[in-house]
Amino acid sequence: MSAKIVGICLVGVMLSLLVVGVVSATPVRHAIQVIPALIAFLAVVRRAGWAVHAARPLFLFWLFIVLAIWLYLLGIANVVSGRFTPAEVTLTVVIGASSLWGLVASLRMPSAVTGRTGFVTSAVFALLQVGALWVSLQPAFAQR
Repeated sequence: MSAKIVGICLVGVMLSLLVVGVVSATPVRHAIQVIPALIAFLAVVRRAGWAVHAARPLFLFWLFIVLAIWLYLLGIANVVSGRFTPAEVTLTVVIGASSLWGLVASLRMPSAVTGRTGFVTSAVFALLQVGALWVSLQPAFAQR
Protein backbone atom coordinates (compact mmCIF):
# COMPACT_ATOMS: atom_id res chain seq x y z
CA MET A 1 0.00 0.00 0.00
CA SER A 2 2.86 2.42 0.73
CA ALA A 3 4.13 2.13 -2.85
CA LYS A 4 0.71 3.13 -4.14
CA ILE A 5 0.64 6.16 -1.83
CA VAL A 6 4.16 7.16 -2.91
CA GLY A 7 3.07 6.94 -6.54
CA ILE A 8 -0.08 8.99 -5.92
CA CYS A 9 1.96 11.62 -4.07
CA LEU A 10 4.49 11.85 -6.89
CA VAL A 11 1.59 12.40 -9.30
CA GLY A 12 0.22 15.06 -6.95
CA VAL A 13 3.52 16.91 -6.96
CA MET A 14 3.92 16.60 -10.74
CA LEU A 15 0.38 17.69 -11.62
CA SER A 16 0.52 20.59 -9.18
CA LEU A 17 3.80 21.81 -10.63
CA LEU A 18 2.43 21.52 -14.16
CA VAL A 19 -0.66 23.51 -13.16
CA VAL A 20 1.62 26.16 -11.62
CA GLY A 21 3.32 26.27 -15.02
CA VAL A 22 0.01 26.89 -16.76
CA VAL A 23 -1.15 29.48 -14.20
CA SER A 24 2.16 31.34 -14.30
CA ALA A 25 2.56 31.01 -18.09
CA THR A 26 5.80 29.04 -17.64
CA PRO A 27 4.81 25.49 -18.67
CA VAL A 28 8.20 24.56 -20.17
CA ARG A 29 10.01 25.64 -17.02
CA HIS A 30 7.75 23.51 -14.85
CA ALA A 31 7.79 20.57 -17.24
CA ILE A 32 11.57 20.47 -16.78
CA GLN A 33 11.14 20.55 -13.00
CA VAL A 34 8.92 17.43 -12.97
CA ILE A 35 11.31 15.19 -14.93
CA PRO A 36 13.00 13.64 -11.83
CA ALA A 37 9.58 12.94 -10.26
CA LEU A 38 8.41 11.34 -13.50
CA ILE A 39 11.41 9.00 -13.47
CA ALA A 40 10.80 8.15 -9.80
CA PHE A 41 7.11 7.55 -10.53
CA LEU A 42 7.96 5.14 -13.33
CA ALA A 43 10.31 3.33 -10.95
CA VAL A 44 7.53 3.04 -8.36
CA VAL A 45 5.08 1.73 -10.98
CA ARG A 46 7.63 -0.83 -12.16
CA ARG A 47 8.35 -1.77 -8.53
CA ALA A 48 12.05 -1.09 -8.89
CA GLY A 49 13.90 -1.89 -5.69
CA TRP A 50 15.47 1.58 -5.65
CA ALA A 51 12.22 3.53 -6.22
CA VAL A 52 11.76 4.56 -2.59
CA HIS A 53 15.28 5.97 -2.53
CA ALA A 54 14.51 8.00 -5.65
CA ALA A 55 11.26 9.42 -4.26
CA ARG A 56 12.42 10.51 -0.80
CA PRO A 57 14.81 13.29 -1.81
CA LEU A 58 12.23 14.65 -4.25
CA PHE A 59 9.61 14.89 -1.52
CA LEU A 60 12.16 16.55 0.77
CA PHE A 61 13.20 18.99 -1.96
CA TRP A 62 9.66 20.14 -2.75
CA LEU A 63 8.75 20.29 0.93
CA PHE A 64 11.73 22.60 1.46
CA ILE A 65 10.72 24.79 -1.51
CA VAL A 66 7.13 25.04 -0.25
CA LEU A 67 8.32 25.90 3.27
CA ALA A 68 10.62 28.59 1.84
CA ILE A 69 7.70 30.08 -0.11
CA TRP A 70 5.47 30.10 2.96
CA LEU A 71 8.17 31.66 5.13
CA TYR A 72 8.38 34.42 2.51
CA LEU A 73 4.59 34.81 2.27
CA LEU A 74 4.34 35.08 6.05
CA GLY A 75 7.13 37.67 6.15
CA ILE A 76 9.37 35.44 8.26
CA ALA A 77 12.27 34.91 5.85
CA ASN A 78 13.29 36.05 2.38
CA VAL A 79 14.69 32.76 1.11
CA VAL A 80 12.60 33.22 -2.04
CA SER A 81 10.91 36.26 -3.50
CA GLY A 82 8.31 37.11 -6.06
CA ARG A 83 4.60 37.45 -6.47
CA PHE A 84 2.38 34.46 -5.96
CA THR A 85 -1.19 34.35 -7.24
CA PRO A 86 -3.90 32.79 -5.07
CA ALA A 87 -3.84 29.75 -7.38
CA GLU A 88 -0.07 29.37 -6.91
CA VAL A 89 -0.41 29.70 -3.14
CA THR A 90 -3.12 27.03 -3.14
CA LEU A 91 -0.91 24.76 -5.23
CA THR A 92 1.94 25.15 -2.72
CA VAL A 93 -0.41 23.61 -0.16
CA VAL A 94 -1.11 20.67 -2.49
CA ILE A 95 2.60 20.22 -3.26
CA GLY A 96 3.47 20.43 0.43
CA ALA A 97 0.76 17.96 1.47
CA SER A 98 1.73 15.55 -1.32
CA SER A 99 5.38 15.83 -0.34
CA LEU A 100 4.75 15.30 3.36
CA TRP A 101 2.37 12.39 2.83
CA GLY A 102 4.71 10.87 0.25
CA LEU A 103 7.70 11.24 2.54
CA VAL A 104 5.91 9.47 5.39
CA ALA A 105 4.73 6.70 3.04
CA SER A 106 8.23 6.32 1.59
CA LEU A 107 9.64 5.83 5.07
CA ARG A 108 7.19 2.97 5.55
CA MET A 109 7.86 1.45 2.14
CA PRO A 110 10.18 -1.54 2.07
CA SER A 111 13.24 -1.30 -0.13
CA ALA A 112 15.02 -4.06 -1.99
CA VAL A 113 18.25 -2.08 -1.80
CA THR A 114 20.01 -0.70 1.23
CA GLY A 115 23.25 0.87 2.26
CA ARG A 116 25.42 2.31 -0.47
CA THR A 117 22.98 1.68 -3.33
CA GLY A 118 20.16 3.42 -1.50
CA PHE A 119 22.38 6.33 -0.56
CA VAL A 120 23.73 6.74 -4.10
CA THR A 121 20.22 6.56 -5.57
CA SER A 122 19.00 9.24 -3.15
CA ALA A 123 22.00 11.43 -3.90
CA VAL A 124 21.55 11.06 -7.66
CA PHE A 125 17.87 12.00 -7.49
CA ALA A 126 18.56 14.93 -5.19
CA LEU A 127 21.13 16.18 -7.71
CA LEU A 128 18.74 15.52 -10.60
CA GLN A 129 16.09 17.65 -8.92
CA VAL A 130 18.47 20.48 -8.10
CA GLY A 131 19.81 20.28 -11.66
CA ALA A 132 16.31 20.32 -13.14
CA LEU A 133 15.44 23.42 -11.12
CA TRP A 134 18.70 25.10 -12.17
CA VAL A 135 18.12 24.31 -15.86
CA SER A 136 14.52 25.55 -15.62
CA LEU A 137 15.75 28.90 -14.27
CA GLN A 138 18.15 29.50 -17.16
CA PRO A 139 17.14 32.35 -19.51
CA ALA A 140 16.25 29.94 -22.32
CA PHE A 141 13.51 28.35 -20.16
CA ALA A 142 12.76 30.78 -17.32
CA GLN A 143 9.95 32.61 -19.11
CA ARG A 144 8.59 29.69 -21.14
